[in-house]
Amino acid sequence: MAENIREIIVDTLLMMEKEKVFSHHAIRAVLDKYDFLDPKDKAFFKRIMEGTVERRIELEYHLNQFSKVPVAKMKPFIRSLMLMSAYQLLYMDSVPDSAVCNEAVKLAGKRHFQNLKGFVNGVLRALAKSKEYLTLPDRKKAPLEYLSVKYSMPEWIVRLWLDEYDISQVERILEGLLEIHPVPLRFSTLLPEVEREQLCQEIEKRGGKLTQSDYLPYVYYLEDGDDVTKLPGFAEGKFIVQDVSSALAVEMAGITAADFCIDVCAAPGGKTILASEKANRVLSRDVSEEKIAYIEENLQRLKAGNVTTQVYDGRLKDTELKEKADVVLLDVPCSGLGILGKKRDIKYHLSEEGLESLLELQKEIIASSVDYVKPGGTLLYSTCTIRKQENTDMAAWISEEFGLEPVSIREQLPEELQNLLTDETGAFLQLLPGYAKADGFFIAKFRKPDRE
Repeated sequence: MAENIREIIVDTLLMMEKEKVFSHHAIRAVLDKYDFLDPKDKAFFKRIMEGTVERRIELEYHLNQFSKVPVAKMKPFIRSLMLMSAYQLLYMDSVPDSAVCNEAVKLAGKRHFQNLKGFVNGVLRALAKSKEYLTLPDRKKAPLEYLSVKYSMPEWIVRLWLDEYDISQVERILEGLLEIHPVPLRFSTLLPEVEREQLCQEIEKRGGKLTQSDYLPYVYYLEDGDDVTKLPGFAEGKFIVQDVSSALAVEMAGITAADFCIDVCAAPGGKTILASEKANRVLSRDVSEEKIAYIEENLQRLKAGNVTTQVYDGRLKDTELKEKADVVLLDVPCSGLGILGKKRDIKYHLSEEGLESLLELQKEIIASSVDYVKPGGTLLYSTCTIRKQENTDMAAWISEEFGLEPVSIREQLPEELQNLLTDETGAFLQLLPGYAKADGFFIAKFRKPDRE
């Protein structure tokens, strides 16, 4: 292992804290910068980075049992060093405890914290010695703190879910978010099945393990694979990274070959591209040039020629599109609570106040987008979150405010997902981590009534 790999990890954690950079962006940037590293070093870096970020609340709790200085009050470098080291001690049996402690002490000295080498050594060795006997808050007496610490989830998010589900359901959701999340590959539906299977074999020859989704035959999950962009078929546009939940939203819309479809908040373009494989033409919009550029990059790679892209603020009503669309795909900006297992540090950047402001934004976008649906046409509303106010409450508001009719998706769903429908009409689906092999995601289908 490269001697400086732990130093790179600490510096990356420091940069994330200082510059408020999300971990998936920071990890990708470092792996690109140090592309020359041995694959084992890259895997070591990625594992510790993701684990330290994901388990931060739990790691702080245990470190605080042995440190006179609370983790929150430690010097930034020492804090990152201690959290990284604690993750190795508690979750990486392949790394000897003595090596973790020695490397941490050595790194503290190298970065001019000579006076804290004893502190670092003492706390980490105490943690290592006691790791088989560590305790958590009492589940019965302090269920909120217990769930927060065990699953490293901020208490206010746990409380939000406890208001909507019972404790056993919340614990199952939290367990689901902490599971390993393979990379979802959504193959083009225009690709013949034989060719798709051949491509899967080629990918597996490169060392990756592919598992077909239980819900859609053209979605696979990749474990232990190479950089996705280097896989066979990527450059040729044979697949895109897209979770089965997102693909299900497009499938539930029931798009036909004659349809004109509008994707209102389209970036990064996964739904747009899947819609383009089914529809006559698609209008794909988002709020900035940057987002549109991302969509266009994917469109070009997957050779989707029946798509027009536009920079457009979804809150603004476009009168030229009034009742022009057969299908409107409306995946609104949301809290992202359903993808916390993949974007591990979203939970630390969210706030209760911020979530409330989202509701008004969502309503503004919905109010503009409903106008685009033809009489008899479809509005497919979706989010990647687990929150009643943004999901079932918002879906009920759409129906009541605009007179749209909920449309059952029960018969289109795999049988194992039908118990996650949340309403009697069968029109609203809440995918939950731990219950579905998919991201946390909400789908609601509506029909605009015909003119009388």
